[in-house]
Amino acid sequence: MYTGAIIGGGITAAGGILAAASLVAKARANAKELIDKLVPYQGWIGGCMFFWGIWETFETVRAVGNLGEVGVVNFAFMALTAVADLLVGFLLAFGLITTYALRGNPTAIEKGQAIRGKLATAQIPLGILAIIMGVLYAVVVGVLG
Repeated sequence: MYTGAIIGGGITAAGGILAAASLVAKARANAKELIDKLVPYQGWIGGCMFFWGIWETFETVRAVGNLGEVGVVNFAFMALTAVADLLVGFLLAFGLITTYALRGNPTAIEKGQAIRGKLATAQIPLGILAIIMGVLYAVVVGVLG
């Protein structure tokens, strides 16, 4: 059992739940209670996802050269997990990013707001992707891997 993968998958799934909160709350009666417990940590969950997504993106790009060894299915799994973590993490951590990384730079904040606005239209589908990839990552890599 690989505990790091279980924790990483859990963070990805938690971020996905936050990103798709409106849809998840409609699907399950007690989901609102779970979501309310996660909301105070939204920025930090998003920050972990965002920076982990950056790392996963680098790893995915590096794997292109070894596609024959990695396999198409594993490569697709890596790429989808990287996309879910990077984009959902950015959406959830945007407040923290602007507060700490972009403060004092109005141009960067404005560009970040534009990117966030474009991604926000896909927030629920990205959240669903993050839930699926987080659970798969925790089970496949953490438990079975």
